[in-house]
Amino acid sequence: MTALTLNLDQRLAAAARAPDVRAATAGVLREAYGAGRARAERRLEAGGEGRVVARLYAGAADEMLQALWTQATQVLWPVSAVEAERLSLLAVGGYGRGVLAPFSDLDLLFVRSGRATPRAEQVIGHVLHVLWDLGLKVGSAFRSIDEALSLAKADMTIRTTLLEARPLAGDAGLSDLLIARFQDMANRADPRPFIAAKLEERAARHEKAGAVRYKVEPNVKDGKGGLRDLNALFWIARALAPESRLGAAVMDPLLTARERRTFDEAFDFLWRVRSHLHLIAGRAEEKLTFDMQPEVARRMGWRGRGDEPAVERFMRRYFLVARDVGALTRALSAKLEARQHKQPQGLSRLAASLLPSRQKRIDAPGFSVSGGRLTVNGPEVFANDPVQLLTLFVLADRHDLDLHPDAFSAVTRSLSRVTPRLRRDPRAASAFLDILAHGQRPYRALTVMNETGLLGRFLPEWGRIVGQTQFNMYHAYTVDEHTLQAIGIINDIARGKLKTDHPVASEIVHLIADMEALMLAMLLHDVGKGGERGQLEDGAIAARRACERLGVDPRRIELVVWLVRNHLALSDYAQKRDLGDPQTVRDFAQLVGDPERLRLLLILTVADIRAVGPGVWNGWKGQLMRTLYNQVSALFRGEDMRRPDPVSEHPALVERARAAGAAAEAAPVAPVQGLTVQATELRVAAQDRPGLFADLAQTIAAAGADITDARVATTDQGLVLDVFRIQDGACAPYGQAEPRRLSRLVEAVERAARAEGRIARAPESAPSARRAVFEVRPVVMVDHHASDAATVVEVSGADRPGLLAALSRTITERGLSIRSAHVASFGERAVDSFYLVDARGRKITDEAILAELRDALHAVLEPPRAQPPGRQVVAARASARDVSDLGRRSPRAKPVSPGEQAR
Repeated sequence: MTALTLNLDQRLAAAARAPDVRAATAGVLREAYGAGRARAERRLEAGGEGRVVARLYAGAADEMLQALWTQATQVLWPVSAVEAERLSLLAVGGYGRGVLAPFSDLDLLFVRSGRATPRAEQVIGHVLHVLWDLGLKVGSAFRSIDEALSLAKADMTIRTTLLEARPLAGDAGLSDLLIARFQDMANRADPRPFIAAKLEERAARHEKAGAVRYKVEPNVKDGKGGLRDLNALFWIARALAPESRLGAAVMDPLLTARERRTFDEAFDFLWRVRSHLHLIAGRAEEKLTFDMQPEVARRMGWRGRGDEPAVERFMRRYFLVARDVGALTRALSAKLEARQHKQPQGLSRLAASLLPSRQKRIDAPGFSVSGGRLTVNGPEVFANDPVQLLTLFVLADRHDLDLHPDAFSAVTRSLSRVTPRLRRDPRAASAFLDILAHGQRPYRALTVMNETGLLGRFLPEWGRIVGQTQFNMYHAYTVDEHTLQAIGIINDIARGKLKTDHPVASEIVHLIADMEALMLAMLLHDVGKGGERGQLEDGAIAARRACERLGVDPRRIELVVWLVRNHLALSDYAQKRDLGDPQTVRDFAQLVGDPERLRLLLILTVADIRAVGPGVWNGWKGQLMRTLYNQVSALFRGEDMRRPDPVSEHPALVERARAAGAAAEAAPVAPVQGLTVQATELRVAAQDRPGLFADLAQTIAAAGADITDARVATTDQGLVLDVFRIQDGACAPYGQAEPRRLSRLVEAVERAARAEGRIARAPESAPSARRAVFEVRPVVMVDHHASDAATVVEVSGADRPGLLAALSRTITERGLSIRSAHVASFGERAVDSFYLVDARGRKITDEAILAELRDALHAVLEPPRAQPPGRQVVAARASARDVSDLGRRSPRAKPVSPGEQAR
């Protein structure tokens, strides 16, 4: 017993004599426990190892609980010699391992020798109430030894907690007896049901937290590649050797020195991240959200380097660790399989039986099938011919086989054999292109290649984007995962799986003459992210270098490079330009040049947008891109280019406008198979007048609706058709939860269209901690060349409710008319394009007017705001160099839209 503990015991003995024992006890423990936690926090701030800090937090809890137990059992309710009064306290679960995050639950097991007695209930009640008074979350159970063992047999969760049981206080003989009997029971039990249960639990946990390892807001505890995945290995090892502390008897002989080092580094890193995350949030927060990431990075000592902010460097490290955790799981699964002589389904699937593994030869020297998975017959296979590293994945894809953990480990141990000579070997290049462009399931094959590290070694351009993040709210995945998903989407389109979502793409994909060029462009389209010259130019340079090394035909190289350099063009033209303006169609056709490039660009764009994240693709975007594609296709065929009449799309609505002066209707966007309804579409037909669009946008914003997309079309007869896509504050279709709100909005919009009454003011938007962390640089750009009939002004800045209304009002107040508006959002960034004319309906040529407009729009985009305390505001990757890339998309354009900043 330390002097500190002795002093604490004395103070608690004094507290037991106070009028309010619980309050006095909680006061003493709050001070003592706070001091212990402060020591752990100081160690963390000083850069201490993650597990060391976690043990300090657990140690502080141990001291507090032991002192509280002493007070309850020796001062308040002194122990008797009666057998039935024997009690002990054990730490179980994660706390049983002797580690705690700052705000983790305390998992406790109170053990009695027989039936519950009044004294036992008094002791336990006092302990729990004091812990609750301290504001602690406690998971507790009160059981006899027989009850605990009986429940552990039937319930795998309870069995898991007992695997990690650790005596804290009380009758040592009782604790030792429980642990000994449990270990004996576990030794005699078949481990397979427990292992299967843990793997099912892991799968469910991944599904809940995000099944993809590389989601940009990962769950540090429960996500794929997180702490629980490493814990699962411990649990399985303990199930195989219950008497071994932390499963060391099983784990230690299986880990190589390198694997042990990786294991320790991963545990340390993840524990440090988790502890910082708890302290910043002030609660048990396990999700590393955008608003937390910069501060965690700062506290862990990360600094920016060149054009890469500290937060992106930190998050890249996080995802590399998550990848290492996956590789460790595979490697250990293979070794545990061999140790237990299981049918090879590994810890990656482990519902394994104890039958001996069966070997089946395939027609490929050096490789065989074991338990339904492809494996390599020995390390000499790769040593004798490193090209076989690529052949392994060709065979796995061709025969639709998973990779055996032995083969996975063999690849990771052979990465040093990926030399410059191998990268230029025509056989290796042929194998790689076979997987990429002609494989059955390229996403699966390339993902495993990426996780082994082979893909980044073989293709250095790819290696620089592995684990790379983009600190914005638009992208849901790391750059490499996004790209691999896009490749999988192209494969799905080619196989006819997305006909309903993409009818045009599903038809034209079979007309593409060069799938290798398409897939190479998709693989390499983002390798220029963060480059010195900007994403597009650096991407094109890297794509050329990679293709030349692979021995690709020069004409095909030029096509791949063009696609990489222009992979954002179709999306930009479709979403930010007036598709009813013939100049838009002519400019885009001139950029594309021929029907084959148009087809390639459409497929590339669809896959790129869909792979950004769930819900990013929608029917609205699909309609815009199909419209542009069809218009340019018609131009290539020599057909007359006619300006579409938007009024003809809604004739009944327009007739109501002609009769009554204005009409509005609202309907949910039609569901697209495989996609969720994301917004309500509001259509307004009215006679044009100055300020109409601004009035409508402000009325919509005043009703609490968020405009996610908007289109304005004006006819030669002075009729306007405005279409808005709107959501509520929960990002659900506006009015879906409260239909009456939608009805009231339609009525208000009709009054606004007729200029009846005052236009309500849009409410001030509440500050958002998640959005406040992004510093989105505002940009206002003027393009005189995008249209013959109007001046195009494109604005980009931090998105917020009411932004479109404020921008359009600013334009209207300067006597300018909005002929067409195009609204797009990319996470935290809004990009809005306005086709403007002066009071006489002509393009704006007066530079003084445009300069004043720029200043006024900048003021709208940069409202004063307070930086949230304790957060580091990090600029999204948006620089003048990045913006300049977009000027290269159109041969006639000045520097145009800043949309790439969001991508």
